[in-house]
Amino acid sequence: MICLLSPAKTLDYASPLPTRKSSQPRLLERAEELIAVMRQKSPDEVADLMHLSPELAALNVERYQDFSTPFTRANARPAALAFAGDVYQGMAAGRRFGERDWTEAQKTVRILSGLYGLLRPLDLVQPYRLEMGTRVRTAHGGSLYEFWDRIITDLVNADLRESPGAEVVVNLASAEYFGSVRPEALEARLVSPRFLDEDAQGRFRVQAFFAKRARGEMAAWLVLNRVRTAGALRRFDAAGYRYSAEDSTPDSPAFVRPRRPAP
Repeated sequence: MICLLSPAKTLDYASPLPTRKSSQPRLLERAEELIAVMRQKSPDEVADLMHLSPELAALNVERYQDFSTPFTRANARPAALAFAGDVYQGMAAGRRFGERDWTEAQKTVRILSGLYGLLRPLDLVQPYRLEMGTRVRTAHGGSLYEFWDRIITDLVNADLRESPGAEVVVNLASAEYFGSVRPEALEARLVSPRFLDEDAQGRFRVQAFFAKRARGEMAAWLVLNRVRTAGALRRFDAAGYRYSAEDSTPDSPAFVRPRRPAP
């Protein structure tokens, strides 16, 4: 089983690292090609391209200029510990994972990235912002989807082939990032869980903030419980969610969480 996550805009390069393990991004040469393109852009161009404030645009222009190889633990950080948004707060890998769990995560968790393509949790990354939906023109086309083309899907398939019995891809990524994957070319069954929270009117629906955290919770649960089959997903019960057969389809299992009563 392989699960796919999105990266995060919020980064953490300050907290202590809970593991000494790390690895190198496997598509680093392609990332360097993108960095060369982004280095040609002014802060105003970056602000317009990614809808950033002048301050954030200037920060990311500086990051493009500072990008340098080789990646080491002194100038980069493992991806699952560098990203600090809602998904990664839900996953809480730094607090939950022991060394064997990191080994498992390295086999089964993949992070889709506009800059790095496809990351393993321990792959070192330097600070950046380059969202997958960015329409940056390169020699390969007018968007990052065209830049990555089949490369990400092919690498997911290669990882599936290296894990005997890995017959399921669990999509826990956003639509923007999963758009970089070609579902019809995946050499595995695709399962896309949904997380529904009860609103004030008693209706169960996807609420973005909670759904992001739930994706991280499920990613951690998959690692910690060494889950291998699509059927086993129905046992997911972290953070108060439970499987709902009536809201599910075979390839889109739904997990619902009742609203907490007011204190």
